[in-house]
Amino acid sequence: MLTFDHVSKVYDEGHKAVDDMSLEVKKGEFVVFIGPSGCGKTTTMKMINRLIEPTEGTILYEGEDIMKKNPVELRRSIGYVIQQIALFPHMTIRENIALVPKLLKWPSTKRRARAEELLELVDMDASYLDRYPHELSGGQQQRIGVLRALAANQPLILMDEPFGALDPITRDSLQEEFKKLQQRLQKTIVFVTHDMDEAIKLADKIVIMRAGQIVQVGEPEEILRHPANDFVEEFIGKDRLIQSRPTVKTVDQIMSKTPATILKENTLVEAIQVMRDKRVDSLLVVDQNNHLEGFIDVETIDEHRKRVKTVGDVMTKELYTVSSGDLLRDTVHKFLRRGIKYVPVVNDQRHLIGIVTRASLADLVYDSIWGEEEPTPL
Repeated sequence: MLTFDHVSKVYDEGHKAVDDMSLEVKKGEFVVFIGPSGCGKTTTMKMINRLIEPTEGTILYEGEDIMKKNPVELRRSIGYVIQQIALFPHMTIRENIALVPKLLKWPSTKRRARAEELLELVDMDASYLDRYPHELSGGQQQRIGVLRALAANQPLILMDEPFGALDPITRDSLQEEFKKLQQRLQKTIVFVTHDMDEAIKLADKIVIMRAGQIVQVGEPEEILRHPANDFVEEFIGKDRLIQSRPTVKTVDQIMSKTPATILKENTLVEAIQVMRDKRVDSLLVVDQNNHLEGFIDVETIDEHRKRVKTVGDVMTKELYTVSSGDLLRDTVHKFLRRGIKYVPVVNDQRHLIGIVTRASLADLVYDSIWGEEEPTPL
Protein backbone atom coordinates (compact mmCIF):
# COMPACT_ATOMS: atom_id res chain seq x y z
CA MET A 1 0.00 0.00 0.00
CA LEU A 2 2.64 2.54 1.10
CA THR A 3 6.44 2.43 0.98
CA PHE A 4 9.03 4.89 2.30
CA ASP A 5 12.40 4.25 0.65
CA HIS A 6 15.20 6.25 2.32
CA VAL A 7 13.03 9.35 2.58
CA SER A 8 14.34 12.59 4.07
CA LYS A 9 12.99 16.11 4.44
CA VAL A 10 15.69 18.78 4.67
CA TYR A 11 14.89 22.46 5.19
CA ASP A 12 16.99 25.36 3.87
CA GLU A 13 18.94 25.77 7.07
CA GLY A 14 20.09 22.17 6.81
CA HIS A 15 17.74 20.81 9.48
CA LYS A 16 16.56 17.27 8.75
CA ALA A 17 12.96 17.01 9.91
CA VAL A 18 12.88 13.43 8.61
CA ASP A 19 16.14 11.55 8.26
CA ASP A 20 16.53 8.55 5.92
CA MET A 21 13.21 6.85 6.69
CA SER A 22 12.40 3.42 5.28
CA LEU A 23 9.07 1.81 6.17
CA GLU A 24 6.39 -0.48 4.73
CA VAL A 25 2.68 0.06 5.46
CA LYS A 26 0.52 -2.90 4.46
CA LYS A 27 -2.97 -2.72 3.04
CA GLY A 28 -5.59 -2.58 5.81
CA GLU A 29 -2.98 -1.79 8.48
CA PHE A 30 -3.50 0.81 11.23
CA VAL A 31 -0.10 2.49 11.68
CA VAL A 32 0.41 5.09 14.41
CA PHE A 33 3.35 7.51 14.41
CA ILE A 34 4.30 8.79 17.84
CA GLY A 35 7.18 10.63 19.45
CA PRO A 36 8.08 13.87 21.23
CA SER A 37 7.27 17.26 19.71
CA GLY A 38 9.44 18.04 16.71
CA CYS A 39 10.35 14.41 16.04
CA GLY A 40 9.05 14.50 12.43
CA LYS A 41 5.86 12.47 12.73
CA THR A 42 3.51 15.09 11.23
CA THR A 43 6.04 15.98 8.53
CA THR A 44 6.21 12.30 7.60
CA MET A 45 2.44 12.07 7.28
CA LYS A 46 2.15 15.29 5.24
CA MET A 47 4.73 14.03 2.76
CA ILE A 48 2.36 11.17 1.85
CA ASN A 49 -0.16 13.54 0.22
CA ARG A 50 2.49 16.10 -0.78
CA LEU A 51 1.37 18.86 1.56
CA ILE A 52 5.11 18.71 2.25
CA GLU A 53 7.36 17.33 -0.48
CA PRO A 54 10.27 15.00 0.31
CA THR A 55 13.80 16.23 -0.33
CA GLU A 56 15.35 12.80 -0.83
CA GLY A 57 14.14 9.25 -1.36
CA THR A 58 10.92 7.83 -2.76
CA ILE A 59 7.39 7.36 -1.42
CA LEU A 60 5.32 4.77 -3.28
CA TYR A 61 1.52 4.78 -2.95
CA GLU A 62 -0.07 1.67 -4.40
CA GLY A 63 3.17 1.05 -6.29
CA GLU A 64 3.42 4.52 -7.86
CA ASP A 65 5.89 7.27 -7.03
CA ILE A 66 3.82 10.10 -5.52
CA MET A 67 6.10 12.70 -7.14
CA LYS A 68 4.95 11.48 -10.56
CA LYS A 69 1.27 11.97 -9.70
CA ASN A 70 -0.75 15.16 -9.98
CA PRO A 71 -0.81 16.52 -6.40
CA VAL A 72 -4.51 17.48 -6.56
CA GLU A 73 -5.53 14.06 -7.85
CA LEU A 74 -3.27 12.43 -5.26
CA ARG A 75 -4.95 14.32 -2.39
CA ARG A 76 -8.41 13.46 -3.65
CA SER A 77 -7.45 9.78 -3.59
CA ILE A 78 -6.40 9.96 0.08
CA GLY A 79 -8.67 10.79 3.03
CA TYR A 80 -7.39 13.39 5.48
CA VAL A 81 -8.62 14.23 9.01
CA ILE A 82 -7.08 16.89 11.26
CA GLN A 83 -7.62 17.88 14.89
CA GLN A 84 -9.41 21.12 14.00
CA ILE A 85 -12.02 19.13 11.99
CA ALA A 86 -12.33 22.03 9.49
CA LEU A 87 -15.97 21.49 8.57
CA PHE A 88 -17.27 24.30 6.38
CA PRO A 89 -19.72 26.26 8.57
CA HIS A 90 -21.84 27.49 5.63
CA MET A 91 -22.36 23.95 4.32
CA THR A 92 -24.84 21.40 5.60
CA ILE A 93 -23.60 18.10 6.99
CA ARG A 94 -24.56 16.40 3.72
CA GLU A 95 -22.54 18.95 1.74
CA ASN A 96 -19.55 18.60 4.06
CA ILE A 97 -19.51 14.81 3.82
CA ALA A 98 -20.00 14.81 0.05
CA LEU A 99 -17.39 17.48 -0.70
CA VAL A 100 -14.79 15.21 -2.33
CA PRO A 101 -17.38 13.08 -4.20
CA LYS A 102 -18.74 16.36 -5.60
CA LEU A 103 -15.25 17.37 -6.76
CA LEU A 104 -15.01 13.93 -8.35
CA LYS A 105 -18.31 14.72 -10.14
CA TRP A 106 -20.43 12.02 -8.52
CA PRO A 107 -24.17 12.41 -9.33
CA SER A 108 -26.14 14.19 -6.57
CA THR A 109 -28.29 11.13 -5.83
CA LYS A 110 -25.17 9.01 -5.34
CA ARG A 111 -23.63 11.67 -3.07
CA ARG A 112 -26.72 11.82 -0.88
CA ALA A 113 -26.95 8.03 -0.66
CA ARG A 114 -23.28 7.86 0.33
CA ALA A 115 -23.77 10.47 3.08
CA GLU A 116 -26.76 8.56 4.49
CA GLU A 117 -24.82 5.28 4.35
CA LEU A 118 -21.88 6.76 6.23
CA LEU A 119 -24.05 8.35 8.93
CA GLU A 120 -25.50 4.93 9.70
CA LEU A 121 -21.99 3.62 10.37
CA VAL A 122 -21.68 5.99 13.36
CA ASP A 123 -25.29 5.66 14.57
CA MET A 124 -26.40 9.05 13.26
CA ASP A 125 -29.63 9.15 11.23
CA ALA A 126 -30.52 11.06 8.07
CA SER A 127 -32.03 13.92 10.07
CA TYR A 128 -28.49 15.25 10.55
CA LEU A 129 -27.94 15.72 6.80
CA ASP A 130 -29.60 19.14 6.61
CA ARG A 131 -28.11 20.51 9.81
CA TYR A 132 -25.10 22.80 10.01
CA PRO A 133 -21.86 22.13 11.95
CA HIS A 134 -22.71 24.60 14.75
CA GLU A 135 -25.81 22.52 15.55
CA LEU A 136 -23.68 19.48 16.43
CA SER A 137 -21.61 18.65 19.50
CA GLY A 138 -17.82 18.46 19.30
CA GLY A 139 -17.92 14.68 19.16
CA GLN A 140 -20.54 14.68 16.40
CA GLN A 141 -18.52 17.19 14.38
CA GLN A 142 -15.46 14.99 14.70
CA ARG A 143 -17.49 12.01 13.46
CA ILE A 144 -18.49 14.04 10.40
CA GLY A 145 -14.83 14.93 9.81
CA VAL A 146 -13.96 11.24 9.79
CA LEU A 147 -16.90 10.40 7.52
CA ARG A 148 -15.83 13.09 5.05
CA ALA A 149 -12.46 11.36 4.79
CA LEU A 150 -14.26 8.10 4.00
CA ALA A 151 -16.81 9.56 1.59
CA ALA A 152 -15.04 8.90 -1.71
CA ASN A 153 -14.06 5.42 -0.50
CA GLN A 154 -10.36 6.22 -0.52
CA PRO A 155 -8.23 3.21 0.48
CA LEU A 156 -5.80 5.31 2.57
CA ILE A 157 -6.75 7.72 5.38
CA LEU A 158 -4.33 10.15 7.05
CA MET A 159 -5.26 11.35 10.54
CA ASP A 160 -3.35 14.08 12.38
CA GLU A 161 -4.27 13.98 16.10
CA PRO A 162 -7.99 13.88 15.18
CA PHE A 163 -9.29 13.35 18.73
CA GLY A 164 -6.83 15.55 20.62
CA ALA A 165 -9.21 18.45 21.29
CA LEU A 166 -12.04 16.35 22.71
CA ASP A 167 -12.88 15.69 26.34
CA PRO A 168 -11.57 12.32 27.66
CA ILE A 169 -14.90 10.44 27.65
CA THR A 170 -15.87 11.58 24.12
CA ARG A 171 -12.34 10.80 22.99
CA ASP A 172 -12.48 7.27 24.41
CA SER A 173 -15.83 6.67 22.74
CA LEU A 174 -14.66 7.91 19.34
CA GLN A 175 -11.45 5.89 19.53
CA GLU A 176 -13.44 2.71 20.09
CA GLU A 177 -15.94 3.63 17.41
CA PHE A 178 -13.28 4.43 14.85
CA LYS A 179 -11.21 1.31 15.52
CA LYS A 180 -14.27 -0.88 14.95
CA LEU A 181 -15.09 1.13 11.81
CA GLN A 182 -11.57 0.66 10.46
CA GLN A 183 -11.66 -3.08 11.09
CA ARG A 184 -15.03 -3.31 9.36
CA LEU A 185 -14.05 -1.25 6.31
CA GLN A 186 -10.43 -2.51 6.15
CA LYS A 187 -9.03 0.95 5.40
CA THR A 188 -5.31 1.63 5.66
CA ILE A 189 -4.75 4.30 8.33
CA VAL A 190 -1.70 6.45 9.01
CA PHE A 191 -2.36 8.16 12.33
CA VAL A 192 -0.28 10.74 14.22
CA THR A 193 -0.60 11.19 17.99
CA HIS A 194 1.39 12.26 21.03
CA ASP A 195 -0.69 10.03 23.35
CA MET A 196 0.83 6.61 24.03
CA ASP A 197 -2.43 5.24 25.43
CA GLU A 198 -4.15 6.17 22.16
CA ALA A 199 -1.37 4.56 20.12
CA ILE A 200 -1.52 1.32 22.12
CA LYS A 201 -5.29 1.16 21.84
CA LEU A 202 -5.62 1.84 18.10
CA ALA A 203 -2.48 0.62 16.35
CA ASP A 204 -1.68 -2.58 14.56
CA LYS A 205 1.82 -1.16 14.27
CA ILE A 206 3.44 1.65 16.26
CA VAL A 207 6.28 3.74 14.79
CA ILE A 208 8.24 5.58 17.51
CA MET A 209 10.28 8.51 16.22
CA ARG A 210 12.97 10.75 17.63
CA ALA A 211 14.85 13.60 15.91
CA GLY A 212 13.51 12.63 12.48
CA GLN A 213 14.45 8.96 12.73
CA ILE A 214 12.58 5.76 13.49
CA VAL A 215 13.65 4.38 16.86
CA GLN A 216 11.39 1.32 16.99
CA VAL A 217 8.62 -0.25 14.92
CA GLY A 218 6.38 -3.05 16.15
CA GLU A 219 3.03 -4.24 17.41
CA PRO A 220 1.90 -2.56 20.65
CA GLU A 221 2.39 -5.70 22.73
CA GLU A 222 5.88 -6.21 21.35
CA ILE A 223 6.95 -2.64 22.10
CA LEU A 224 5.46 -2.71 25.60
CA ARG A 225 7.31 -5.91 26.45
CA HIS A 226 10.54 -5.28 24.56
CA PRO A 227 11.38 -1.55 24.28
CA ALA A 228 14.36 -1.04 21.98
CA ASN A 229 16.30 1.27 24.29
CA ASP A 230 16.12 3.57 27.30
CA PHE A 231 14.45 6.33 25.27
CA VAL A 232 11.56 4.07 24.26
CA GLU A 233 11.22 2.71 27.78
CA GLU A 234 11.08 6.21 29.23
CA PHE A 235 8.72 7.45 26.51
CA ILE A 236 6.31 4.58 27.11
CA GLY A 237 6.45 5.08 30.87
CA LYS A 238 7.57 2.37 33.27
CA ASP A 239 4.33 2.58 35.22
CA ARG A 240 2.15 1.82 32.18
CA LEU A 241 0.02 -1.24 32.78
CA ILE A 242 1.33 -4.31 31.02
CA GLN A 243 0.06 -7.79 31.72
CA SER A 244 2.93 -9.70 33.28
CA ARG A 245 1.06 -12.91 32.49
CA PRO A 246 1.45 -13.31 28.70
CA THR A 247 -1.31 -15.93 28.60
CA VAL A 248 -3.92 -13.43 29.85
CA LYS A 249 -4.55 -10.99 27.03
CA THR A 250 -8.26 -10.79 26.29
CA VAL A 251 -11.41 -10.04 28.24
CA ASP A 252 -12.93 -13.50 27.88
CA GLN A 253 -10.04 -15.02 29.85
CA ILE A 254 -11.01 -13.30 33.09
CA MET A 255 -14.70 -12.47 32.73
CA SER A 256 -17.36 -14.01 34.94
CA LYS A 257 -20.03 -15.84 32.95
CA THR A 258 -22.72 -15.33 35.59
CA PRO A 259 -23.51 -11.58 35.82
CA ALA A 260 -26.44 -10.51 37.97
CA THR A 261 -29.33 -9.78 35.59
CA ILE A 262 -33.02 -9.01 35.52
CA LEU A 263 -35.62 -8.87 32.78
CA LYS A 264 -36.93 -5.44 31.85
CA GLU A 265 -40.48 -6.72 32.42
CA ASN A 266 -39.77 -7.47 36.08
CA THR A 267 -40.99 -5.14 38.81
CA LEU A 268 -38.81 -2.91 40.94
CA VAL A 269 -39.72 -5.04 43.96
CA GLU A 270 -38.38 -8.10 42.18
CA ALA A 271 -35.22 -6.20 41.24
CA ILE A 272 -34.56 -5.29 44.86
CA GLN A 273 -35.06 -8.93 45.86
CA VAL A 274 -32.50 -10.10 43.26
CA MET A 275 -30.02 -7.48 44.47
CA ARG A 276 -30.45 -8.64 48.05
CA ASP A 277 -30.07 -12.30 47.13
CA LYS A 278 -26.92 -11.70 45.06
CA ARG A 279 -25.47 -9.06 47.39
CA VAL A 280 -25.09 -6.44 44.64
CA ASP A 281 -26.28 -2.85 44.27
CA SER A 282 -27.01 -2.92 40.52
CA LEU A 283 -28.29 -5.33 37.88
CA LEU A 284 -27.82 -5.66 34.14
CA VAL A 285 -31.14 -5.51 32.32
CA VAL A 286 -31.78 -8.01 29.50
CA ASP A 287 -34.71 -9.12 27.37
CA GLN A 288 -36.02 -12.66 26.89
CA ASN A 289 -33.20 -13.38 24.39
CA ASN A 290 -30.49 -12.16 26.77
CA HIS A 291 -29.95 -9.03 24.69
CA LEU A 292 -28.40 -6.33 26.89
CA GLU A 293 -30.76 -3.38 27.31
CA GLY A 294 -29.13 -1.35 30.10
CA PHE A 295 -28.74 -1.41 33.87
CA ILE A 296 -30.58 -0.45 37.03
CA ASP A 297 -29.16 0.40 40.45
CA VAL A 298 -30.53 0.75 43.94
CA GLU A 299 -30.52 4.57 43.80
CA THR A 300 -32.73 4.56 40.71
CA ILE A 301 -35.16 2.13 42.30
CA ASP A 302 -35.37 4.21 45.47
CA GLU A 303 -36.04 7.35 43.44
CA HIS A 304 -38.83 5.85 41.33
CA ARG A 305 -40.34 3.10 43.50
CA LYS A 306 -43.57 5.04 44.15
CA ARG A 307 -44.18 6.13 40.57
CA VAL A 308 -43.33 3.21 38.27
CA LYS A 309 -43.48 -0.56 38.46
CA THR A 310 -41.23 -2.18 35.87
CA VAL A 311 -37.48 -2.19 35.46
CA GLY A 312 -37.73 -1.22 31.80
CA ASP A 313 -39.45 2.05 32.67
CA VAL A 314 -36.51 3.46 34.63
CA MET A 315 -33.40 1.55 33.53
CA THR A 316 -30.38 3.47 32.23
CA LYS A 317 -29.75 2.56 28.60
CA GLU A 318 -26.31 4.10 28.15
CA LEU A 319 -23.77 1.52 29.24
CA TYR A 320 -20.14 0.99 28.30
CA THR A 321 -19.50 -2.56 27.04
CA VAL A 322 -16.63 -4.63 25.67
CA SER A 323 -16.43 -7.67 23.40
CA SER A 324 -15.01 -10.98 24.58
CA GLY A 325 -11.99 -10.71 22.29
CA ASP A 326 -11.07 -7.15 23.28
CA LEU A 327 -7.61 -6.62 24.69
CA LEU A 328 -7.56 -6.67 28.47
CA ARG A 329 -5.23 -3.68 28.69
CA ASP A 330 -7.88 -1.45 27.05
CA THR A 331 -10.47 -2.57 29.59
CA VAL A 332 -8.07 -1.87 32.45
CA HIS A 333 -7.52 1.67 31.15
CA LYS A 334 -11.28 2.23 31.00
CA PHE A 335 -11.75 1.12 34.60
CA LEU A 336 -9.06 3.51 35.77
CA ARG A 337 -10.10 6.49 33.64
CA ARG A 338 -13.85 6.29 34.10
CA GLY A 339 -13.97 5.02 37.66
CA ILE A 340 -16.52 2.37 36.72
CA LYS A 341 -17.24 -0.70 38.85
CA TYR A 342 -17.82 -3.28 36.12
CA VAL A 343 -18.02 -3.73 32.36
CA PRO A 344 -20.55 -6.05 30.65
CA VAL A 345 -19.16 -8.33 27.94
CA VAL A 346 -21.30 -8.75 24.81
CA ASN A 347 -21.08 -10.51 21.45
CA ASP A 348 -21.65 -8.97 18.01
CA GLN A 349 -25.43 -9.12 18.49
CA ARG A 350 -25.12 -7.39 21.89
CA HIS A 351 -26.14 -10.55 23.75
CA LEU A 352 -24.76 -10.55 27.28
CA ILE A 353 -22.12 -13.25 27.74
CA GLY A 354 -20.25 -12.13 30.85
CA ILE A 355 -18.94 -9.34 33.07
CA VAL A 356 -15.55 -7.99 34.11
CA THR A 357 -15.40 -6.44 37.58
CA ARG A 358 -12.78 -4.35 39.32
CA ALA A 359 -12.19 -7.26 41.67
CA SER A 360 -11.40 -9.60 38.77
CA LEU A 361 -8.71 -7.19 37.59
CA ALA A 362 -7.05 -6.74 40.98
CA ASP A 363 -4.51 -9.57 40.60
CA LEU A 364 -3.50 -8.48 37.11
CA VAL A 365 -3.09 -4.84 38.13
CA TYR A 366 -1.04 -5.91 41.16
CA ASP A 367 1.23 -8.10 39.06
CA SER A 368 1.63 -5.38 36.43
CA ILE A 369 2.80 -2.76 38.91
CA TRP A 370 4.46 -4.74 41.73
CA GLY A 371 4.90 -8.19 40.25
CA GLU A 372 8.69 -8.02 40.33
CA GLU A 373 8.91 -6.57 43.84
CA GLU A 374 8.78 -8.33 47.16
CA PRO A 375 5.56 -7.53 49.01
CA THR A 376 5.91 -5.43 52.14
CA PRO A 377 4.91 -7.43 55.27
CA LEU A 378 1.75 -6.17 56.94
